[in-house]
Amino acid sequence: MKLKNFTLYFTCFLLQYLISTSFTFSQKGLTLKEAMDIAESNSPSLKRTRLSLIRSQENLNAQNAALKSNFALTLNPIEYTQSREFNDLISKWNTRRSTESFSTFTVSQPILFSDARLSLVNRFGYKDSYSEYTNTTTKGFSNNLSINLDQPLFTYNRTKLQLKQLQLALESAQLNYALQLLSLERQVAQAYYAVYQQQQSLEIAKQAYENMKESYEISKNKVEAGLSAQEELFQAELNLATTRSDWENRQVLFENAKDDFKVLIGMSLYDDFIVLPDISVDTIPIDIAFAIDHGLKNRMELRQREISIENSQFELIQTKALNEFKGSLGLSVGLFGDNEKFENVYSNPTDNESVSFSLSIPLWDWGEKKSRIKATEASIESAKISMEEEENNIILEIRKICRNLTNLQNQIEIARKSVVNAQLTYELNLEKYKNGDLTAMDLNIVQNQLSERKLSYTNALISYKLELLNLKIQTLYDFEKKQPVSPVISIEK
Repeated sequence: MKLKNFTLYFTCFLLQYLISTSFTFSQKGLTLKEAMDIAESNSPSLKRTRLSLIRSQENLNAQNAALKSNFALTLNPIEYTQSREFNDLISKWNTRRSTESFSTFTVSQPILFSDARLSLVNRFGYKDSYSEYTNTTTKGFSNNLSINLDQPLFTYNRTKLQLKQLQLALESAQLNYALQLLSLERQVAQAYYAVYQQQQSLEIAKQAYENMKESYEISKNKVEAGLSAQEELFQAELNLATTRSDWENRQVLFENAKDDFKVLIGMSLYDDFIVLPDISVDTIPIDIAFAIDHGLKNRMELRQREISIENSQFELIQTKALNEFKGSLGLSVGLFGDNEKFENVYSNPTDNESVSFSLSIPLWDWGEKKSRIKATEASIESAKISMEEEENNIILEIRKICRNLTNLQNQIEIARKSVVNAQLTYELNLEKYKNGDLTAMDLNIVQNQLSERKLSYTNALISYKLELLNLKIQTLYDFEKKQPVSPVISIEK
């Protein structure tokens, strides 16, 4: 029985050891760049934007393919009809039977510069037809070969306009994807540093707990030696319990922050990690004039505004074509032949030619076209105003960030000195506490001040790093690396 209990105890101990060991080894350090790489691959919002980019690219590819020669073959293997119809010419009813088989081969070529279409059409067939009126049956092969040209006149080039619209749609999708990347980088950085804040808070709370355990042991020894009153031990026990509770709360907040971060970047909830940020801060000189100039030249939002204006101008062209005066020219040159024998189809050919010219002349539309043109022109002016407003917002935002960076540098230096002073103050008061010149309650206040100063220093460093990232996004220039930023646009199918 003892052996069985020992075996069960040893098995449980071994299982617990393996679980804790595997958990320890599964935890890995995660840098901000690694987190961003994971988010780029797994972020749901970025996946949707990438699919939109793919759709725009494929639409443009399809339009470019449509500008090439199109080959088509239509086959009608058999077509049989029998009908009785009244013939007005002879004022009699006539029965007609027909069996036909034919095919049509077409080569169609759009002409981009003139919006015309040139086509080559060849129709070959066999026909067996009987008419009751003539009591005759006609059988034979026929072939009709023709070249056709359809040219719109006095109107805008619809093919060119559609191609340009698709090109702008692709560029807009690329810009949107790049902006999503920058936005995701900001979200990931904010969440990453939020995890780091909780991680540091946990470490500071743990250190405070260790310090409080030390002071508790000092108080306990002094009370047992009769050097301090029993109330000092009660206060030390309360301080120890409070710091332990704070440490445990920080553990909960840290784990919650990690789970939220995993969801954001698309990381498995069962993977564990610790963040390894580089929050070292060097004084980085910022030339405000250069930052504003670079932002105005490279911000993708401005290009999006320009695309909006261009699309509005295209809409104006289409609006002006409403009820427009336009024409159409059609040319056709062909050769037709028929014979009972296949090899003699073109023994006696016939030329087929046709020319057509048509005009569409609007007479009165009750002012519809004029009003629609004014409405479109108002949209264009509105888009121009929005672009000017966007430029002003960019300038204001960059100015604010530059001012904040200068202010944050001062705050970092103040917070660093505060930590040094708080640490020295705690050490001095700890000696006083050991000598009986300070109460446990007073020492707890000093300990809390030290923890707050450390957290304030960490928060100041993080705020500075996030503001630098914000400046990079606003100007598309990395002032830390001293190089322009070009978001990578990749399409994964």
